[in-house]
Amino acid sequence: MRILIAPDKFKGTLTGAEAAAAMAEGALRVYPDAVVTTLPIADGGEGTVEAAVAAGYTERLNAVVGPIIKPVGAVWAFHEGSKVAVIETAQASGYLLSEPTVENSLRAHSYGCGQLIAAAMDAGATEIIIGLGGSAMSDGGTGALRALGLKLVDAQGNLVPLGGGSLVDVAAIDATGLDPRLAGVKLRMAVDVDNPLYGPDGAAHVFGPQKGADPDAVELLDAGLRNLASVVREATGVDIDQPGAGAAGGFPSTFTAYAGASVERGFDLVADLIDLDAHLDDADLVLTGEGSLDVQSLSGKGPLGVADAAHARGLPVVVVAGRITVTPEQLARHGVVSAVSATDVAGSPEAALANAARYTTLATSEALNGI
Repeated sequence: MRILIAPDKFKGTLTGAEAAAAMAEGALRVYPDAVVTTLPIADGGEGTVEAAVAAGYTERLNAVVGPIIKPVGAVWAFHEGSKVAVIETAQASGYLLSEPTVENSLRAHSYGCGQLIAAAMDAGATEIIIGLGGSAMSDGGTGALRALGLKLVDAQGNLVPLGGGSLVDVAAIDATGLDPRLAGVKLRMAVDVDNPLYGPDGAAHVFGPQKGADPDAVELLDAGLRNLASVVREATGVDIDQPGAGAAGGFPSTFTAYAGASVERGFDLVADLIDLDAHLDDADLVLTGEGSLDVQSLSGKGPLGVADAAHARGLPVVVVAGRITVTPEQLARHGVVSAVSATDVAGSPEAALANAARYTTLATSEALNGI
C-alpha cells in the first residue's frame, strides 16, 4: 500500500507539514506496512513557501521592511538547480505583522515583498513565484515596485508616501529607475480569488475591513486603487483591473503592467511546483485535508484540488479536517470515500483546537477504518 498524504495547513493550529505528520501517524496505525509519502500543499497563499521547502527547496531568511516600517525576518525558498524562488506576501507584508487599525490599513505597504524579489534575483533566480494572501496592505503592489525602483509622484512632482491611503494622490509614475533584471525574470502570481482590483468586489471593499479599514478608509483605498489603475493605463496602455488583481491588496495589478507578471490559479501553480502529478502516479491511496472543509473548499482549490486530481486517476481519497461542514454526497463527487473531522473525534471544537495533532491522528485512523 502506497499512501500519499497531501494536506493544506490547519489554519491557526497546524502547519501543512505538521498536519501531514499527524495524518501519517494515524495512517500507519491502520496500515503499519504502508509506504507513506507526505507532501504538504497550499492554494497559493500562506503555506506556499512551506510546501516548496517540503518539496526540496532550500529555506532562506532575509530581513526586510515590514508592512508598517518595522523590520521583520521573512522566510522564502530557492531551488539552486532550477533557479526558481518562492516568496509570500504574508512573510514580508502580512496582516500578522501589524495591528488591524484604521491608520494601519491606510499606511500598510508591500515594500518588503519587493526586497524579497530583489534578494531572489541576487541569488540568481530566473523565475519567482509569489504566493498572495494574508496581507496587511491595499497598495496595489506599489510598495514592492518602489523597492525595485519605481517612483510614484503627485501633481507637484513629490514622491507620495507608502501605503494604499496615498494612492489617490498619484499623478504620474516614473519607471526609468526600475530594476532592469525584472525584464529577464518570469514572475508568477499565485492567487486563490478572482476579485477585481477595485469596486464592490475589489480589494478594498472585500478585504479592507479584515485589515482594519472602516467604511471611510475602505472608500479611500478603493478610490486610490481606481486612481492607480487610471494612471497606469495612461502610462502603459495596460488595464490592470483584471480578475484576480484584487488579491493581496491588489498586489498583482501593477506587476502585470511593469514587470510582465502572470496571474495564475494558486493551486495549479503549487501543484506544479511540488510535482503533485508524479506523486499521484506513484500512489494507491490519497489523504488530504485542511482546517475547515466548507463550501468554499468545493471550488476545487487546496484539498479538493488534490482530490479531483486523484479521482481522475481512479484513486480513492480520504479527507481529514479540523471541521467538515459539507455533506458526504458533495465530497463523493470529488472521489472522497471517507471523511472525518478532528472536531467530531474530540467531541468539541475547543478540544480539537487544544490538541490538534492528536485528534488529527485519531481522525485519520477512524477515516481509514471506515473504508
